[in-house]
Amino acid sequence: MVPKVISIRELLAIALLLLASSGAHARPPPPQHWQADIDALVAHDSVQPPPQHGVLFAGSSSIRMWTTLARDFPGVPVINRGFGGSAIADSTYYADRIIVPYHPRLVVLYAGDNDIDEGDTPSQVLDEFKTFVARIRRSLPAFAIAYISIKPSLARAAEWPRMREANPQIENWSRTQRRITYVDIATKMLDAQGKPRPELFREDGLHMRPAGYAIWIEALKPVLARNGFAVQ
Repeated sequence: MVPKVISIRELLAIALLLLASSGAHARPPPPQHWQADIDALVAHDSVQPPPQHGVLFAGSSSIRMWTTLARDFPGVPVINRGFGGSAIADSTYYADRIIVPYHPRLVVLYAGDNDIDEGDTPSQVLDEFKTFVARIRRSLPAFAIAYISIKPSLARAAEWPRMREANPQIENWSRTQRRITYVDIATKMLDAQGKPRPELFREDGLHMRPAGYAIWIEALKPVLARNGFAVQ
C-alpha cells in the first residue's frame, strides 16, 4: 500500500487542532523557573541582611514592583520578597529560602492572579493558599498572615469572574483560621459599573500605578496595627 502524503494544508489543520485542544492557557512554569530570581534575593541578603521579625511581603510581580514599601510604611521593618510572575505554589516551594529565615511576625501575600491566568480554578487557588499557610506554620507556628485579595485589572478583565469567585472562598476560609486576615482591595479598584478603574494601572493594564498601591496601603495599615506594627 502506498502511504498517503499529507499536504501542508492538512498539517496546518492538524497543528491548529492540537493547539485548540491544549486549552487557552499555557502550562505554568515549574518553580525552578524562578531559581535565578531567588538566588539573586539570597545573594543580596548576604550583603545587606534584612530585618528579623518584621513584615515580609511575598508573592508575584505586584509585590516585586512595590519598590516604595519602606516609604509607604514608615517605621515598620519591611522585607520585599516578591518575584517574577509567580504563583502561590512558587512562594511555598521557596519558603525555606525567602520567608522562614527572617522569622517574620506578619507575612503579607499577594498571589493568585497568575494562578487563575495559568488555568487554575478558584478552588485550586484556595487549596494552594491552604498549602502555603500549612508550610509556613510548620516552621513559624505563631506567624500571622494577611492575604491581599486578587485584584481586578484591565489586562485580565475576561478572567475577573473566576478571580471574583476565588476571593470569597479565600475570605470565608480565612475567617475560620487563627491569625489570618483577608484584605479586600478589589472593591475599591472597581468603578461604579464594576469594571477596573483605568487610572490605577500602567500601560500594560496589569501592573499598578501609585494610585493603585495607595488603595493597598490604606487597606493594610489597620492590619499592621492589629499585629503590633505602628505605622508612623
